[in-house]
Amino acid sequence: MKYIRYFFYIALNWNLRIACFLIWHEIKGEKKYGISTTGADELASMEKLGVDIEHATIYMPAPYDLLEWAFQKIPIHTCKHFIDIGCGKGRALCVAAHFGVPKLTGIDFSKAFCNEAAENLNQTRKKYPAIQFSILHHDAFYFAIPPDADYLFLFNPFDDVIMSGVLENLTVSLQQNPRPFTVIYFNPLQKQLFIEAGFRQLYYCKKMKYLEAIILRKE
Repeated sequence: MKYIRYFFYIALNWNLRIACFLIWHEIKGEKKYGISTTGADELASMEKLGVDIEHATIYMPAPYDLLEWAFQKIPIHTCKHFIDIGCGKGRALCVAAHFGVPKLTGIDFSKAFCNEAAENLNQTRKKYPAIQFSILHHDAFYFAIPPDADYLFLFNPFDDVIMSGVLENLTVSLQQNPRPFTVIYFNPLQKQLFIEAGFRQLYYCKKMKYLEAIILRKE
């Protein structure tokens, strides 16, 4: 049923062609990586539980084919600590583990999503027992970027208000502990904020008109 609901959600909000494309990759990806992360637009249910969704965007997992494109474009296996802010149910973290990332941290404002992300990563750790992961129920605006983090993943999880805070925290972290840093950003609506902060765009991908991704780097 989750695939049917997801298919109709995409078809109604975008179009039938994109829905067919995404659902094919959803089914294939969930089976390939052995996780359960499909779903969309669950903010209403979170609001009923008292979660502040004012600056959030809808829940929608990063497309598997875009994740694989990004992780094949860059030497992700050299990553020391991969951060996903707005991690949802943990899809990007699990796929990163399959690509050889040893340390992963996910942050989300939904306790329910955090619990599901932890379950999916526990499934992934059965295949890759050496991975270390932390899933934090935390406000992204106040999250201090760890000094060993060198990759950040974002799938347009919130508006420019929260993104400005995230970028400020990242800037502080890089000033205190200078290091090369890579940002993988899907649906990059606040891309210009990173460009103005000194990041340069390395790669760009656009599929089916609406599926867009960039990879940014700061040395």
